[in-house]
Formats: sequence, C-alpha cells, structure tokens
Amino acid sequence: MSCVSSVRDRTLLFLGTPPLWSAWPFLPVVRRNKGHEELGVVFDSKSAGLTGYSAAVFLTNLFLLPRTLPEFLALPREVFDSIEELMAAGWQVD
Repeated sequence: MSCVSSVRDRTLLFLGTPPLWSAWPFLPVVRRNKGHEELGVVFDSKSAGLTGYSAAVFLTNLFLLPRTLPEFLALPREVFDSIEELMAAGWQVD
C-alpha cells in the first residue's frame, strides 16, 4: 500500500466516522500545497440537527473556534457535494 492510498484511506475512514474524532464534534483537516498549509475543521452537523454541512471545511483551526454555533457557522468555508469531492480538493485528516 502506498503512502498516498493510506492517507486517503485514513481520511475517508475518519470523515465518515465521527465517533473516532478526538475533538468531536470537530475534526481538524489540512491541505498542503507546495510547502503551504491551509487549516480547517469539519463539523459533525448531523449531531446538531443541521443539514448541508456534512462535506464542508470551515477555514479555521481548533484553537480559534468561535464560542457560539452561529458564530462558527458564519466562518468562511468550502462546501462540497461529497466526502470524496472534499478529499479531491486536497483536504486530509491532520
């Protein structure tokens, strides 16, 4: 198994299994490109009774999370149609 496929498999496993998230309901993700890192978090929106955010990356990190849900949902984000599309955009579990 190559390193790329193991990172992909790990990311797919974690994105689809919120009980594995040590910082639940948030999962830190990162996108690395030519020495540059972008940080983000995925949010288990289903646990909050929200739809439309299951494949969204909020552009923040765990240490800068707002105190309230409305403030968090107002953060800049990238929204995808699926977990696979999120991963194709370069996001992976940190």
